[in-house]
Amino acid sequence: MYGDEATIRKILTGLGDTWAVVGLSANRHRAAYGVAQVLQRFGKRIVPVHPKAETVHGEQGYATLADIPFEVDVVDVFVNSDLAGGIADEAVAKGAQAVWFQLGVIDEAAYARVRDAGLEMVMDRCPAIEIPRLG
Repeated sequence: MYGDEATIRKILTGLGDTWAVVGLSANRHRAAYGVAQVLQRFGKRIVPVHPKAETVHGEQGYATLADIPFEVDVVDVFVNSDLAGGIADEAVAKGAQAVWFQLGVIDEAAYARVRDAGLEMVMDRCPAIEIPRLG
């Protein structure tokens, strides 16, 4: 419903390999940690975005999307749904090509704003589940 197969494939294979992972910290028990590892295994450069700005999986972290001094292709969002819309708006402002809301992260108004801004968007899905399905 919030991302057809063609959009998922386009984001995962056609839009670039730099993924800002919002909510990624060095906490190995959080879903973002494992998903970021999967993204790396499939050739994506991950950029941790978390208020602590920790280095995770060998990549320098940043406190906010705006702090990243280079372009990002996809913004993968691991925050509560009530915060996700603000992150989506920051992704548009940053010039990302796509926004990906993780499983359980749902904000229909943000989805509409991102799509209206011309970006690709997937919501309530996990790239670590979708990548292996691409074959």
